Amino acid sequence: MAQKPSIPKGTRDFSPVEVSRRDYIIQAIKKHFKNFGFQPIETPSFEKSSTLLGKYGEEGDRLIFKILNSGDFLKKTEAEHLTAKNSNAVALTIAEKALKYDLTVPFARYVVQHQHELVFPFKRYQVQPVWRADRPQKGRFREFVQCDADVIGSDSLWQEVEFVMLYDQVFHALQLNGVTIKLNNRKILSGFAEVIGEQDKLIDFTVALDKLDKIGEDGVKKEMLEKGIAEDAIAKIQPIFNFTGGFDEKVAQLKSILVTSKIGMEGVKELTFVYQALADYNFQSADLDLDVTLARGLNYYTGAIYEVSAPATVKIGSIGGGGRYDDLTGIFGLKDMSGVGISFGLDRIYLVLEELNLFPATVTEATQVLFVNFGFEESKYAMKTIMKLRANGIKAELYPDEAKFKKQMQYADKCGINHVVIAGESEIAENAYNLKNLKTGTQDLVKFDELMRHFD
Repeated sequence: MAQKPSIPKGTRDFSPVEVSRRDYIIQAIKKHFKNFGFQPIETPSFEKSSTLLGKYGEEGDRLIFKILNSGDFLKKTEAEHLTAKNSNAVALTIAEKALKYDLTVPFARYVVQHQHELVFPFKRYQVQPVWRADRPQKGRFREFVQCDADVIGSDSLWQEVEFVMLYDQVFHALQLNGVTIKLNNRKILSGFAEVIGEQDKLIDFTVALDKLDKIGEDGVKKEMLEKGIAEDAIAKIQPIFNFTGGFDEKVAQLKSILVTSKIGMEGVKELTFVYQALADYNFQSADLDLDVTLARGLNYYTGAIYEVSAPATVKIGSIGGGGRYDDLTGIFGLKDMSGVGISFGLDRIYLVLEELNLFPATVTEATQVLFVNFGFEESKYAMKTIMKLRANGIKAELYPDEAKFKKQMQYADKCGINHVVIAGESEIAENAYNLKNLKTGTQDLVKFDELMRHFD
């Protein structure tokens, strides 16, 4: 007996309903990307391993899917690397390509490669799948779609303001209220590391701090201690574990902690600019929150950091995030090119909308009307009408086989088609159609204009 086929863990097949719902979300996001002046690009599904490795930190490197070279992939491997079990060195020789981990680093590569063709500041959006060798769980997949928007070639804080507005307007369009847009600034995190005298452990510090909502205060402190951050140093930033109050109150606390850190105070100044610029903006779906523990664990952020949380009633991870990267293109040879961007987590947004029953019924609307197949001449008559209906945006189809009437009705019922047209010899003679409503059981003889109006 043949083994039942399956797909890899962390990947999914999508049904027609799921694809329609995903497309509903994507179209809402794309519409607002365009409204805000972003242009679409696409990059390959896989990049050179050297393009990706070392750009996301140690944890990110472990989650990158490597693609084995064709042929004898061990041929170029140094024996000492195999003996020493140096996985990164081995990976670069046996896997010269890798599936992209996100859209931002490939975008930076794109900008450097095409810099002479672009007009700066360059605003791009991208909706494509990415891959991460993560542990699959609810809302976390190994293959998923990111919806990114970035501006590169400008260090204006107004771009950061606009991204907050963009988030709010997209979620309003999806009727998803109660989301929280969390803000922080990497300079504030650098300031924390500076005031406790642990600048050389900034990455370890931020990676641990970013896990606060997952492992709690004690877990974060334990990880910091394991990374070599002194206990008395951790004690100096104890207040950040229990930050409360409104934006102004939190800023006052930050100024007190970071008073001796120039870079930390720069971060506070930038956050204050964004907050004050949004003072007169009418938020429709989102709340704004200053979260000083937000780090997102990525090496390339240098300024603003964003993260979007779903409504409190839905237990799921972030549904969006991003930040500023002042010299990401520098890793590819183009210096001093500041950028900032955000991402929408399509898969998690889908799960939230599904749990809250926020998908409009029309999103998955099936064929509106099915024409019954009685034979060749009747089908020719039906097909002429079907083409006219389709030309007017009405979803219509002909049952493909000359099957029993009952079977054709069962097909319509199972496919969620609420109307069928019955057109036999008598209807053709009158140039008319019997329109049957399968929900009410009513049936009316109509001309084409009446048939059209019924679906307007």
